[in-house]
Amino acid sequence: MSAKLKRQNRIKEILNNKFISNHEDMLKLLLKEDINITQATLSRDFAELGVIRTFTDQGTRYVLNLYESGKQIARLIGFEILSVEHNESMIVIRTLAGRAQGVAHYIDRLNRVEILGTVGGDDTVIVIPNSHKNVDKVVALIKNMMMQQPDFKLK
Repeated sequence: MSAKLKRQNRIKEILNNKFISNHEDMLKLLLKEDINITQATLSRDFAELGVIRTFTDQGTRYVLNLYESGKQIARLIGFEILSVEHNESMIVIRTLAGRAQGVAHYIDRLNRVEILGTVGGDDTVIVIPNSHKNVDKVVALIKNMMMQQPDFKLK
C-alpha cells in the first residue's frame, strides 16, 4: 500500500473517530503517528477524500462526504483504466502502472452481485463475474467507469 493511501486511510479513521474542527488539529494527530505532511498536502487529501466542513451543536467539524468522495474516486478510476478485455468467463482490465490494486479495491467496494471478486496486480486486474451470463454487463459497467459516466452506486 502506498504512503499516500495509508495516510488517507488514517485521515478517514481519525475523522470517523474524533472531532476535528481545523487543519492544525489533524496535522498534530498525524504528526504524533509519524505522518509529517504539509497543510497543502492535507488540503489535497481532504479534497480527494471528499471531506467537508459541517456545523454541529459542538461547533464546526470536518466529516467525510461519502457521496462527493465516491464521485471523486469514480473520476480517478476512470482515468486509471486503460483497456478492458474479456472471454466467456473472466474480464481483464489493464491500468496505469501501480494502480491495479486500487482499481480492484474500488470494484470490490461496489458490492455488485454480478461480481464475485477481483485480483489486482501492478497494472492488471482480473474481474470474476458470478456467472458467464453477466460478463457483458460487468464489461459495460467497467467501460462506463472509463468514460466517467457512472451509472453505478457505491454501497
